[in-house]
Amino acid sequence: MRIIAVCGSGIGTSAILKLNAERALGRLGLSAVVDASDLESVAVAASDAQVVLTSTELAGAVRAALGRNHAEIIEVVNYFDVDEIGGKLEASLG
Repeated sequence: MRIIAVCGSGIGTSAILKLNAERALGRLGLSAVVDASDLESVAVAASDAQVVLTSTELAGAVRAALGRNHAEIIEVVNYFDVDEIGGKLEASLG
């Protein structure tokens, strides 16, 4: 399984989201490759991803960038809340 964490520039916020997604997956006993991406590169980065994690503010732009890619887009409100991320991943993957 592959998960992409997306922010506007692909450096800071997506790295935090990536790290916390990995922590959440570990708590759930699940494994996945989690990569960070910027909005401009998301279509290529998510070409084989099952899930894309991003903010509510960027979700529309991510949907537009992905086009027909069938990755599920999960909107995360608090990138630091491992419980929120874990709950949303569990609902999506479970």
